[in-house]
Amino acid sequence: MPTPDSPTPAHHTQAHDTPGHDTPGHDTATAPTLLTGALTGKALADQVTRDVKADLRAWTFRPHLVSVLASGDPASRVYVDSKARRAERLGVQFTARDLGDTLTDAALHATLDELSADPGVHGIMLELPLAPGLDADAALLRLAPRKDVEGLSPANLALIAAGREAEALLPPTPRSIRFLLRAALGDDLRGLNIAVIGPGRTVGRPLTFMLNNRGATVTLCNEHTRDLGRVLAGVDAVVVAVGRAGLLRPEHVQPHHVVIDAGINVQPGGVVGDALPDLPVRAQSPVPGGVGPLTSALMYQNLVRAVKLQRGEAVE
Repeated sequence: MPTPDSPTPAHHTQAHDTPGHDTPGHDTATAPTLLTGALTGKALADQVTRDVKADLRAWTFRPHLVSVLASGDPASRVYVDSKARRAERLGVQFTARDLGDTLTDAALHATLDELSADPGVHGIMLELPLAPGLDADAALLRLAPRKDVEGLSPANLALIAAGREAEALLPPTPRSIRFLLRAALGDDLRGLNIAVIGPGRTVGRPLTFMLNNRGATVTLCNEHTRDLGRVLAGVDAVVVAVGRAGLLRPEHVQPHHVVIDAGINVQPGGVVGDALPDLPVRAQSPVPGGVGPLTSALMYQNLVRAVKLQRGEAVE
């Protein structure tokens, strides 16, 4: 499992790729223990949380994180409540700004401009999706890049696409996926073939660049890809993030595959992923309990990094 001391190719300079620190570990003579079976994010999440708490204890102030809601989406409200509970446990000041679902683009932009300019606000999250009629692309442009703790502003995504991850705040969900892939496939992803199903803004698109930055060969698919089993047959790992329950089924996978499921689908019996559970593969992340716990922890690690950037402190 990747740790702050995990081996990483010496010539790689991408930041953010260890749970506890923002720089890769040094080469070592020992090979990592590769995980099989259920790929859960809890152990890595616990490690990240310990490091975040240590950083927070070193400061004499409480960082202020603001979540902006601009929709009536019930799932978004559930996520905001979950973030608030974690913030309280960590000692982070948390504010939810619920703007309702009838506001205009101009009103949303004014709120984001205000928060971006406020020195007492250290991190901003714009909860997606927005209410119908609101322009998410235009709204994300209003976020100060160094306060964009979810890494979705065009400035942060451009840095990722340019291979300049050390200067960016990385989206936590793609970063969580990359950690789990390294836990199952090894720290060095160079030359591996990885399929990403779902070219979405928050997961698939940034993840494609982040995997490419690590030397992986990426096949980008979507829910309309024909003959999916044939397309996936030769890859080493499959990441699915579409938001369609049961999209990935036994006929699509091979025994050697590692499957990372980032889908979230709320059903009467609970939350399920995009892949059917217990696929006949070498390793698979469960939903819930796989990507999610680590994603939440990494978002607060981004807050720590954002505060350091804003204060002019050294970051690795």
